[in-house]
Amino acid sequence: MGALESMRVLDMTQYEAGTSCTQALGFMGATVTKIERPGTGDPGRGVARGTDNAPYFLNWNSNKRSIALDLQSERGRDLLLEMVPHYDVFVENYGPGVIEKLDIGYDVMSSINPGIIYARLKGFGLSGPYSDYKSYDMIAQAAGGAFSVTGEADGPPMRPGYCVGDSGTGMQLAFAITSAFVHKLETGKGQEIEISMQEALTYYMRTPIANRSNWGKEVVPRSGNRAVVPTDLFPCKPFGPNDWVYIMVQTSRMWDTFCAVLDRHDFLTDPRWQDVEGRRENGDSLYAEVSKWTSQRTKKEVMSELGAAGVPCSAVLDTVDLFNDPHLLERDFIKTVPHPTEGDLTLLGFAPRMSAHEIEFRAAPLLGQHTAEVLQEDLGMNHDEVENLVSEGVVAEPPRDLSEIPTGAPNRY
Repeated sequence: MGALESMRVLDMTQYEAGTSCTQALGFMGATVTKIERPGTGDPGRGVARGTDNAPYFLNWNSNKRSIALDLQSERGRDLLLEMVPHYDVFVENYGPGVIEKLDIGYDVMSSINPGIIYARLKGFGLSGPYSDYKSYDMIAQAAGGAFSVTGEADGPPMRPGYCVGDSGTGMQLAFAITSAFVHKLETGKGQEIEISMQEALTYYMRTPIANRSNWGKEVVPRSGNRAVVPTDLFPCKPFGPNDWVYIMVQTSRMWDTFCAVLDRHDFLTDPRWQDVEGRRENGDSLYAEVSKWTSQRTKKEVMSELGAAGVPCSAVLDTVDLFNDPHLLERDFIKTVPHPTEGDLTLLGFAPRMSAHEIEFRAAPLLGQHTAEVLQEDLGMNHDEVENLVSEGVVAEPPRDLSEIPTGAPNRY
């Protein structure tokens, strides 16, 4: 059993921010039923590929069921509201005004199920002058400050390459939902949860703000990869685009060890580099000397030598390195998950490890794969009733030959 085995979630999310939240709950054992539009489903299904099962969708929708339900039809909306009493949580991250147009807000659902935990993820929240603005990951990162501290000192702000605006918000919302679920178990009461992507992103800005902003009175400057050399990014052979290693020397003991590993005891006596201020002022000359050493080694050789000695460092692992990293492989973090139409998928794992609970991996669902299962389980419908809804276009299922393909055993930690 997963830790959240008793939690049931209605997932009306799309793209990444909301889907990362519900996926995390699913990894922890919650039953997550994803509500999708018949025909197209979550728009993330077609990102960069134009099919129902784009890699983008497959990476963010593991451990979920899919019901294809037309909420723009009166019957489809009624079916959703009939399902509400069977769930603990409802999650949505649609654009401004969509939920209100469908008339499925917290007031409606809580009148049917007072214990419902109703979670809303928005770019800028539900109030304030930006509340009607649409948002995506990078909009949130720009609005939350991440662009301003990323880039070279003499260059423009730079877009971070990862998607913490979306998934970072999703993880905070998953924590809030779990907290509300604990409260519900104690009191029987549900509640409404709202989270703003802009506000969530600022949580990841706390360290640069704390270190350099003087309590919000000064602009934190960009510094690129360099702090005080040898805390910096260094080139390694064979000098490909990601043949780099990042080294951090934060204490005097690390500095002494670093010099010993490089067999450059002269660094310790050179007047240019004897203290932190000297290394700050003469960083370029020290960088050149350290680069001579790293350039004679691969990034993993540098990581091995310095890491084993106690100097924090890491090779710059790219997207191929991650799936072949011996450390991640030994820890069984790289998962192979069977999918009905896409074959075996290679996915990165989920970081939390729990001694009392296994984390189960199941492939993202086909559009409407569980429509009949959900309607039968939640509403007690029989086969003919489901077939009538399918023929009316209120719900949808995948073609029979696809839905009957077994998905295989789940992959577990």
